[in-house]
This record gives sequence, C-alpha cells and structure tokens, in this order.
Amino acid sequence: MSGTKKPNYILPTIVIAQFLCTSLWFAGNAVLPDIVKSFPTETNLLANLTSMVQFGFISGTLVFAFFAISDIFSPSKVFFICGIAAALFNLGICLELADVHLLLLFRFLTGFMLAGIYPVGMKIASDYFKDGLGKSLGFLVGALVLGTAFPHLLKTFTANFPWQYVIFATSGLSLIGAIAILWFVPNGPFRTAGQKFDFRSCFNGFKNHHFRSAAFGYFGHMWELYTFWAFLPGMLLLYNTKHAHATLNIPLFSFLIIASGGLSCMIGGLLSQKFGAKRIATIALSISGSCCLLSPIFLFSGSVYPFLIFLFCWGLSGTADSPLFSSLIAKHAPESLRGTSLTLVNCIGFAITIISIQVINLLAKEMNSHYLYMVLAVGPVLGLWALLTGIKRSR
Repeated sequence: MSGTKKPNYILPTIVIAQFLCTSLWFAGNAVLPDIVKSFPTETNLLANLTSMVQFGFISGTLVFAFFAISDIFSPSKVFFICGIAAALFNLGICLELADVHLLLLFRFLTGFMLAGIYPVGMKIASDYFKDGLGKSLGFLVGALVLGTAFPHLLKTFTANFPWQYVIFATSGLSLIGAIAILWFVPNGPFRTAGQKFDFRSCFNGFKNHHFRSAAFGYFGHMWELYTFWAFLPGMLLLYNTKHAHATLNIPLFSFLIIASGGLSCMIGGLLSQKFGAKRIATIALSISGSCCLLSPIFLFSGSVYPFLIFLFCWGLSGTADSPLFSSLIAKHAPESLRGTSLTLVNCIGFAITIISIQVINLLAKEMNSHYLYMVLAVGPVLGLWALLTGIKRSR
C-alpha cells in the first residue's frame, strides 16, 4: 500500500473484528448464575471472575509493552494469533471443572490474550487514520462496548439452551474476527517500525503534559466504568427484588444499557471532530461522575422509568470519553512507540479497575447499599482535575 490511500473497507473490518473478538470479555459474567451452581460456596465469584479477566489483561499488556510486540511485529498478525488463542481459552470454562481456580485460570488466560486485541486494534487504527483519529477510535471503542455487552444478549436468546452455547458462540465470533484482520487488514501506511525495548522509553510519553493529562483522565474514567458494568446486573436484580411488581429482563437490559455506550462512543468521536476530543471527554466524564453521585436517588427509585432512564444515561456517558482519551494518548505518544504507549496506559487503567471492583465488593458488605456507588465518583473527579489542569497548561 503506497502513500496514505487506503481501501474503504479497512475501518469497518477493524471495527467488526474488534466487536467479534471482545465478545469474550464478559462471556463469563453473562453465564455467571449458571456457573455459580457448580461453586455454591464461592460468595465473591462475580468480583473474582471479573477481576481475573482484568488481571489477565493487565499481565498481557505488561508483557506486550515490555517486548514492544505491537511495534516490532505486524499488529495484524499479533491480533490474529491472540484472537485465536483467546477463543480457545474461553472454551476452557465449558469443561467440567471441579476446582474454581481452574475456572479463574481460564478467565485469566482469556484476559491475557485480549491484550493483543483491544490495544492492538487501536494501534492498527492509528496506523491507518492519523487524521480524524478520534472518529476512528470512536467506532473502534464502540465496537468494544458492543462486544462486551453482546454475551448478555446471547444469554437472552439462548435462555432455553445450556449456558455453554453462549461460550461456544463467543469463541466462534472471535475466530471469525481474528481471520478477518489477517486476511483484509495489512500493515497501515502510517506504521513506524518499532525499536527494541527500553524500559525508560515506555514512560517517555508521560513527560508530555498533553499525554499525561489524557492518561490520568483515562485512569479516572476506568475507576468507574468496568465496576459499573460488572455490578449492573446486580443493580437490576436488586430492583426486581425490592419491587414485587418488577419483572425486568436482567440479561436483556444489561445488554441494552452497556451497548448504549457503543452508540455514545461513535457520537463522541464524531463530535470530537468539531469541538475537540478533550472538550467532549470532559463533558462526558462530568456527566458520568454526576451519575455516581446521584445513584442513591435513582437506583432506589420506586418507579421503573426514572430507574432505567438513569441507568441508560450512566451507560451512555460512562463510555463516550473512552475513545477520546485513546485518541489523545495516541496523538501525543512517541511515534515509534505508539502501540506500546497505548498498551501501557491500558495496562495501568485496567489495574485500576481491579482495585475499584474489589473495593466495591468489600464495601458492599460494610456500608449502606444506597450510597455504595457514590465511591465510583472518586475516579471522574480526579480525572476531571487532570483534564482541566492540562487544558489550563495548554493555553
């Protein structure tokens, strides 16, 4: 491929492949009520199952960053190999496992391979779309959000079938996505050959205050987002439990609320072209942070409509800023280590999600549930501080 000319199918292919492969992320969560039946004494299985995927992702991103894999090797081939391996490890939880540690190991390994899918997919997009990266990543992260939500929808459609069908389907989708990238998406025209790993060079981006501002804004966003996603089915279940008349379809509404964030990612990416990525990210983070603070009012509302409208508002605002942070990070990262910089920031961000999930899980046993999710506001508040400080310095 010469110059900057690129086929029109490149972005749709990356987006679809990202969606298909990231459907593995919450596959275990979607079938959690069925898995729990095999491990009735595991009271913390939701938090631990989610945390192991995140921990695997973090470990994977550390390895990928340490060896600068997506910068040295072809990102498309890395994506392909990891998509295949993740699909196989995902299938592992369908085995008759007597030890919960084996279940957690398979989720860890799936998360490890996702490190070669999500950030590498962004790396591939940044190699093709130097201009308008916010829009491109808006569609790409939107695909991640839809992929994350999709197992809940599969669970709705396969309610009368064994839970393993959800796992079979998500693994099959990952295989298709991996092959699509290998066949249709070669190295991009803006790809810069990576250099050998230098531990200090990984953190060079943080010397740039624009990069630092976006990265810390992203960290605040991550404190909130995955914990909200992980505990969303529990919020819906609690509403059904507290209101005898409530019959909310938990898998369906979990899908719809999480998936709504995919739409906001795309809209946010488009708006960033006119108003700037940092401005739109600041607005989105402000709204989602407000949702955390207002959660005691709306999560325990007696009427179903304010309850659902509030959750959809949270779902929309909670993800709208994600691709914008990624585009800002990619824009201000050192060119030859763009993929490694994205991977490293992802690694730190997902480490924060583990802490957040475990903190909420522990506090749920100690404090009034009405105020539990206000703790998530800590992330957006600190993220906004980082963003606003960066804006002032850039003037």
